[in-house]
Amino acid sequence: MQNETVKVRITMANGGVMNLQLFPDAAPVSVRNFVQLADAGFYDGLCFHRVIDGFMIQGGGLVHTERGLVPKEGAATIRGEFIKNGVPNPLKHTVGTISMARTPDMNSASSQFFICVADTPFLDGDYAAFGRCCDQASIDCALAIGKVPTGNLGYYENVPREPVVIASVRSIKE
Repeated sequence: MQNETVKVRITMANGGVMNLQLFPDAAPVSVRNFVQLADAGFYDGLCFHRVIDGFMIQGGGLVHTERGLVPKEGAATIRGEFIKNGVPNPLKHTVGTISMARTPDMNSASSQFFICVADTPFLDGDYAAFGRCCDQASIDCALAIGKVPTGNLGYYENVPREPVVIASVRSIKE
């Protein structure tokens, strides 16, 4: 996967589409992990469960059910590919950048990711950015998700009041 063009399409249940260019030269483990999960259908039916306008939209690990948010198990953790963890990664967290979400453990990323809906330079070097939205329509889709009304759901904060569901995530063969 190194040195090749990797593109992924996130298709939302409402018809929205985000096309992403991934950068295996900057974050090979993150790209490989994301593409493998995507092509296995792992993300299908999951939601963007944390939405903060002016910051980011986060998804890839939870299903929104009538009982609330339910974690999806089965994704292994990977090494965090960012400078603070000893891995050179030149990608910046600008609008449209996709990055791996994690806990305070620098090697805890698994399936959850976030897409920046604003420039967030304070994340540079602390999170594994691994791609970007390819076009303005894709950025606009992410920005629109960032504007949905949110609230608390159980102990989760910034949860969309109406589920924002991912229909599918797949690599695009060109």
